[in-house]
Amino acid sequence: MKLFLDTANIDEIRQANEWGLLDGVTTNPSLVAKEMKKGASFKEIVSKILNETPGPVSIEVIASDYDSILKQALKISSLGGNAVVKVPFNTVGLKATKALDEKRIPVNSTLIFSGIQALFAAKAGAKYVSPFVGRLDDIAEDGMALIEQIKTIYTNYNMKTNILVASIRNPLHVLRSMLIGADVVTLPFDVLSKLPSHPKSDEGLSRFLEDWEKAFGSMEFPL
Repeated sequence: MKLFLDTANIDEIRQANEWGLLDGVTTNPSLVAKEMKKGASFKEIVSKILNETPGPVSIEVIASDYDSILKQALKISSLGGNAVVKVPFNTVGLKATKALDEKRIPVNSTLIFSGIQALFAAKAGAKYVSPFVGRLDDIAEDGMALIEQIKTIYTNYNMKTNILVASIRNPLHVLRSMLIGADVVTLPFDVLSKLPSHPKSDEGLSRFLEDWEKAFGSMEFPL
């Protein structure tokens, strides 16, 4: 399973890359707008992210009509070979997804909240679908049950669209995604930074170092 970072912050992207955990990045208008308030332009932010990220970068259109979606999608695609156009799911988005797929431009169909939507996005040619599990949890639904549904549907019909689990709120969302067999999770930096840690790992390391220092009186390495 691939790990994408859901951010537009270049420092977070660089840190995840240094850890060897970064497979890609997803952005959205809210995340980019937050970084633009610091003074950089949209193109500057997106271009830097594309250059720093070793894998695909989803960049969302901010249009709702078909012609404008296509126009913005072509501009996004021209920014780099790893650019993926993020298109919100609806009937207009489906039409745009089909047209972009015919142009061999990869699409991330976002704001997916049902298995039927995921099936339709795949049929239209989306490379990724982004079901939002946390937002379903917020309204007392089981977001991860949707991932199980989509996985079953795609397996039933041998669909190649990647399941990209979005709106990740905690490490348990990540673990359940792994167990279900999702292709990708995209998560905020604070959740990613929690994943490598375990109190027993920290406890074990401290004990090993204490035992060594007690036995030899220093922490010098003997070789």
